[in-house]
Amino acid sequence: MTAKRTARLIALAAAALVSAGAMAQHEKDVSKTELNYQAGTSPLADVPMYQSTNPKAPKMSQAEFDRARQIYFERCAGCHGVLRKGATGKPLTPDVTLPKGTDYLKVFIAYGSPAGMPNWQTSGEMDEATVDMMARYIQQDPPTPPEWGLADAKNTWKVIVPPEARPKKKMNSYNLDNIFSTTLRDTGEVALIDGDTKEIINIVKTGYAVHISRMSASGRYLFVIGRDAKINMIDLWMEKPDNVAEIRVGLEARSVDTSKFKGYEDKLAIAGAYWPPQYTIMDGATLEPLKIVSTRGNVVGTQEYHPEPRVASIVASHYKPEFLVNVKETGKTMLVDYSNLNALKTTEIGSAPFLHDGGWDSSKRYFMVAANNSNKIAAIDAKDGKLAGLTDVGKIPHPGRGANFTHPTYGPVWATGHLGDETISLIGTDPKKHGQYAFKEVAKLKGPGGGALFIKTHPKSSNLWSDAPLNPDPKVSQSVVVFDIKNLDKGYQTLPIAEWAGLADDGGAKRVTQPEYNKAGDEVWFAVWSAKDKQSALVVVDDKTLKLKKVIKDPRLITPTGHFNVYNTQHDVY
Repeated sequence: MTAKRTARLIALAAAALVSAGAMAQHEKDVSKTELNYQAGTSPLADVPMYQSTNPKAPKMSQAEFDRARQIYFERCAGCHGVLRKGATGKPLTPDVTLPKGTDYLKVFIAYGSPAGMPNWQTSGEMDEATVDMMARYIQQDPPTPPEWGLADAKNTWKVIVPPEARPKKKMNSYNLDNIFSTTLRDTGEVALIDGDTKEIINIVKTGYAVHISRMSASGRYLFVIGRDAKINMIDLWMEKPDNVAEIRVGLEARSVDTSKFKGYEDKLAIAGAYWPPQYTIMDGATLEPLKIVSTRGNVVGTQEYHPEPRVASIVASHYKPEFLVNVKETGKTMLVDYSNLNALKTTEIGSAPFLHDGGWDSSKRYFMVAANNSNKIAAIDAKDGKLAGLTDVGKIPHPGRGANFTHPTYGPVWATGHLGDETISLIGTDPKKHGQYAFKEVAKLKGPGGGALFIKTHPKSSNLWSDAPLNPDPKVSQSVVVFDIKNLDKGYQTLPIAEWAGLADDGGAKRVTQPEYNKAGDEVWFAVWSAKDKQSALVVVDDKTLKLKKVIKDPRLITPTGHFNVYNTQHDVY
């Protein structure tokens, strides 16, 4: 063995030891919660892609390459990006990986890093052979997914019931304002549930892993979008509400909304894609694609070009005929004026990278959006078209749409929980009467631990609810906490929602997620989310007494996750 080779092996061994030692700190700094959240499955795992062969890369069989590509999109693309150019994780393109070599990369993949790389081998999630395969794979040229243009979208567009054949009036007796749209994540469906009777109205076929449900301005049409970028338009006026139109706007997506400004109600719909990075504006009655706009561009601050800035949350302005399109990697909010699609005008507002989810403040003027891996909340002024504030908060804010209430000292505030720590941040949102607190973190509440996804209250309630479904402790993930807004200093009360569900002892995770109020604001609904082959349920709690009110069980409720009340979603009540 040469001296050079010996020195290299010693260096690698030292790196392994350093990495292994660092994992203790890594597990402390970057929780399993965060790693599981970031390393989510992408629908691109099975999409045919263009593959080139890099002669400098280590050899791989076609079978190895195909398997490694699948693993990459199931485990890695959420952090490192479809093109491996980097997102919340570092770039993994051949110019970076080839100089490091297979042995070094194997150590890195096996042991992880304090910066957020999971320890795939030492955690038991990959064996040594798989780690070797992945180390060789990331030295190949990244395979490129196909683009998705107007012709592609039109090829998937279906008008199931044309507008002229739809009901001219409501044809059912349901209280539409109190219907809940519940995502059945792993079956590609949503359950429409009567909030008054707690009975399932219909199970509607949709795209894979529906991410959100949104309402048209009129409250007639429900729009849902799956992670596979399929949009379903459901007419609630039908005798049994069901699909009337559908389309795919790309290969992976997260967001959909419709026009809300006076005079444009129900006229247009918009959806944003993760791949390709773009948004699509559609006819609000049929989903016919009208305009596709790419979001590729330069990152705020560094001005570095990014080829894959994914579209995260989208909301419709109440002040102007505009959509607010939040672009994740570049850290920009685009105010898209939809009044003339042939002369589209866009105002670009920079804040911080990794814009994700968020919601309106109580006045519906300021959109509060989480720049999650920047640990900030940006306040976008929809009236004046500018950045109103950029607030430092806890680790990886994940508000869902957040929660609005009036604090006795700070006035109107908006709240977010966090994936990466146990805090709940309260941010002032009233620059007129409480200017000294506006867009500042005015208080921190202490929750039970990280892993929070959603926080919620209601104008008629004095309670503030927070879940933690991604917390690694089952006692935390299977319960919720509730704060008394009038007495926040006394801390929270814990409710054992999963226990109340009375599910079979089948080993299911029973994670409790997404508090959602009914229209009246006197009930809070929770999903008890287990695996596809395990029993799940919905639990309804009395908001005043904090007592169990109803458990909804049905074999069709498979992996329920998000659920959205029609009235509250339509009117941005949270």
